Amino acid sequence: MDAEFSHPMKGIALKVLSVLVFVCMSTLIKAAGTGIATGQITFYRSAFAMVPILAYLAFKGHLRTAFHTKDIFGHLARGFIGILAMSFGFYGLVHLPLPEAIAIGYAMPLLAVVFAAVFLKETVRVYRWSAVLIGLVGVMIITWPRLTLLRDGGFGSGEALGALAVLLSATFGAVAMVLVRKLVAKERTHTIVLYFSLSASCFSLLTLPFGWQPLSWNSFLLLMGAGFCGGVAQILLTQSYRYADMSTIAPFEYTSIILGLIIGYFLFDDVPTGVMLIGTAIVVGAGIFIIFREHRLGLERRGARKHVTPQG
Repeated sequence: MDAEFSHPMKGIALKVLSVLVFVCMSTLIKAAGTGIATGQITFYRSAFAMVPILAYLAFKGHLRTAFHTKDIFGHLARGFIGILAMSFGFYGLVHLPLPEAIAIGYAMPLLAVVFAAVFLKETVRVYRWSAVLIGLVGVMIITWPRLTLLRDGGFGSGEALGALAVLLSATFGAVAMVLVRKLVAKERTHTIVLYFSLSASCFSLLTLPFGWQPLSWNSFLLLMGAGFCGGVAQILLTQSYRYADMSTIAPFEYTSIILGLIIGYFLFDDVPTGVMLIGTAIVVGAGIFIIFREHRLGLERRGARKHVTPQG
């Protein structure tokens, strides 16, 4: 086992903790209410996330080097797409039950497989394509009851628009994942994290003329807390990859649905439907299968490299 992956339990613990903090962030945003402009929510999420991120980079001695980049336009593109993903996601989060918003968001890694094959020319075999299709069927099972509201209530239906918004968020999030995979080839991780929060804060400020309003102290503190949680969760997530490989810790992303069900029930009176639970089980199963296949392929590639005869 590689030295940097010698503490898988520590990596898993950090991953689960990051999921918990991300769910807390979503809870604070949902608690802030529906009367706040999405761009305003996104600004607070991005701007206050920089507080723990900058503090952490200063503590690690990476603050000066974090600003050095070889691809500023790559960071701006990732920031712009990321801000679209966050904005649509926050709109959906406010207008949907918390567990449903989380579950529909699981479409993002499924779509990332599709986009990686299209834009990065990655090889995706029949097993993963099948899992992606099955997972997307699960997403449609979750969203269909909400989307039918478009027929019954028109485009004014908040829940229907919320479901569409989360689907768009997952789509833009998958594109952002592709852009990040390009950036990691030439940029440090802490540089990517810092420039995303910085560019997202700047881009979200462009929405200032569109519905921003003075916040009550309660809403301000909730959004400030959400931003701080977002920054802390990003740090925990980044650290988790230092102690365990991605295929080991990725399945623990799905603990968020358990937390979402608990928080949604006790704080927002969100009672999950049978259809929602069935669709979620399908999506989670498809996602875990893809992770399992990635793990097996990774083991096969490492095994093949070990048995290659050196050419001299």
